[in-house]
Amino acid sequence: MSDMVLLGDEAVALGAVHAGITASYAYPGTPSTEITEYLLRYSARHGKPKAAWCTNEKTAYEEALGVSLVGRRALVSMKHVGLNVASDPFMNSALLTINGGLVVVVADDPGMHSSQNEQDSRYYADFARVICLEPASQQEAYEMTREAFDVSERFHIPVLVRLVTRLAHSRAIVHMPDKAREETALHKAADWTGWTLLPGNARRQWHSLLERQKDFQAYTQQSPHNPLRLTGRHDLGVITTGLARNYYVENLEEAGEHPSHLHIGAYPMPVAKIRELVSHVEKVLVLEEGYPLVEHLLRGIIPPGIAISGKESGEVPEDGELTPDIVRRALSLPVRAGVDLPGVALPNRPPQLCDGCPHADTLEALQAALKGFDTTLVTSDIGCYTLGALPPYSAVESCVCMGASVGMAKGASDAGFRPAVGVIGDSTFLHSGLTPLIDAIAANTDMTLVIVDNQAVAMTGGQKTMLPSSSLKGLVLGLGVSPEHCRVIKAHHTQAAANAEIIRAELEHRGLSVIIAVRECIETARTRKKLAAGAQEATA
Repeated sequence: MSDMVLLGDEAVALGAVHAGITASYAYPGTPSTEITEYLLRYSARHGKPKAAWCTNEKTAYEEALGVSLVGRRALVSMKHVGLNVASDPFMNSALLTINGGLVVVVADDPGMHSSQNEQDSRYYADFARVICLEPASQQEAYEMTREAFDVSERFHIPVLVRLVTRLAHSRAIVHMPDKAREETALHKAADWTGWTLLPGNARRQWHSLLERQKDFQAYTQQSPHNPLRLTGRHDLGVITTGLARNYYVENLEEAGEHPSHLHIGAYPMPVAKIRELVSHVEKVLVLEEGYPLVEHLLRGIIPPGIAISGKESGEVPEDGELTPDIVRRALSLPVRAGVDLPGVALPNRPPQLCDGCPHADTLEALQAALKGFDTTLVTSDIGCYTLGALPPYSAVESCVCMGASVGMAKGASDAGFRPAVGVIGDSTFLHSGLTPLIDAIAANTDMTLVIVDNQAVAMTGGQKTMLPSSSLKGLVLGLGVSPEHCRVIKAHHTQAAANAEIIRAELEHRGLSVIIAVRECIETARTRKKLAAGAQEATA
């Protein structure tokens, strides 16, 4: 055995490497980004596996499907809202006869530290009727990822591994076996009908998936990831899932005689073990990080005379992250008093754009251009520039999902509002902004789209965009935007007056216009210059 200190994300990445993957695909998104960052570094050192950022989560998933089709193992990773983007291939891939192991790792963000919602990816696995593994530790993140590839090939389905922020971004020692699995030889799927979802094939594949549910149940019933421990205590049984187990165990020392306990780390839920637990107790407490999936499904499994407590009943808060103190209250343990520091008032520190950020210069020029209009609307998108909604800018008015700024500006214009302005980043534009812009081009919508091009996926760590900055204008023109109304400006405070004048002219234009505001992210520029200086010193 060898030991390494790893983030949960890194444990997943190394587990995939040791499972013999050929390729890994992803789009950056906190808290999943470090999976691919680790694999990129590993690949640079060892020459494999292939690790790549993709235009969006849908393309990443489809590229992973291609690897599986020809018999090799592939990992695809994303954050929870990214699975919304990849849901079309994900849901349909459940009906395929998966060839090489296919594992999708999704990092959920309870508490919305860097996300628009708290959605729980276990629901997607339940919806698709596939197996989901949910680690409670970095060690399990490593082991479950390796196992997920075997399970995928055993049952010919994609397998979902669900992480949460606290596991993805915390470190622990991970023990690894010395022997890693070799990469699988190429072997194309023998039967094309298992990969071609024509209606006749799809109906047969769907029926097959439903018939295999009993096999999935048998797997999770026997899985060591779903341990059941019955004790002499009959008033209370506890069901934990994923990371919630850690908070429960942390409080056990003060719980007196321990309640009977079932931990669920593999889904579909082990129904027989659940029924064995509830036949032994009068009440069940469900502790799960995320939505009340288990608690909700329990009500169709156990007799109505057994009380169920958890998020739906109010013993556990419905929103935010679980904490040890929340679990204490649910277990009726005394609340631990915190340290009181009278007179210490911590200032509020909302996130803000970096000093010298080119987005700040663009937003200020946009605000100057909008002066004089009676009403204005600026729809925004997901990226650093979304912080323009906060003071001192207060410059943008929406943030919904990747690419929505373009479609929402079009919709507002269609409703008769002007000026309607959309603001979107270069990577987000490539991710999901092209198709709504095509709608606007086809209709020659009276709106202005501002693409803030800082030449990086800045909010997630400065990854490179899929196309260089120089390609954006050609791409926009190629889609059909009028050359007279596709303007490129330099996002810099020295150009503020000139930029405001250009933006104002396009706002006055009764039709579609696109402005590309270009300047490299201040942080990636610093990093690039530092690396270049280091390289010069090394060769001197």
